[in-house]
Amino acid sequence: MTSSPARTRPAHVADERTQLMGWYDLQRAIVHYKCEGLGHDDLHRSVLPDSPLMTVAGILSHLRWTEQLWFEVVFAGGPADGPQFIEDPADADMIVDPGVTLDQLLAEYDRQCAASNDIIAAHSLDDVGSHPDFDAAGATLRWVVLHMLEETARHVGHLDTIRELLDGRKGYY
Repeated sequence: MTSSPARTRPAHVADERTQLMGWYDLQRAIVHYKCEGLGHDDLHRSVLPDSPLMTVAGILSHLRWTEQLWFEVVFAGGPADGPQFIEDPADADMIVDPGVTLDQLLAEYDRQCAASNDIIAAHSLDDVGSHPDFDAAGATLRWVVLHMLEETARHVGHLDTIRELLDGRKGYY
């Protein structure tokens, strides 16, 4: 497994885009940090009895597909494909084959984040989405980035709790 991306905060006096992306990239880097040293069995182990899909693997998959949904589909108007568009089961984006490795999941997440970053870089924060089938396409790119920062940070909290329950690992981030 490759090392985690740098976990650095944006400068206190940076412009809006730099601050938004700095905080967003920090949360993405913390996703990696929370996965460091995780064994394959623990990657797929459920520790919450009422949420069997809430595994590290499930969260990584969900984050990957949520990046795709908000940036490629809702904002950029791309095709609505992927497991999040399957109605049954409702949480299909969190179902991960037990043979899938951590390296594979992180690589897929990183590729999706890179695709999202390309879309973000190509647009003004005031631009609105373009998918005709989603009301949320009326949101500005700024709103989408803020929403995804919140979404990622919330799931980083889940990863933190799951890691503590799996192996006792705790950390500032």
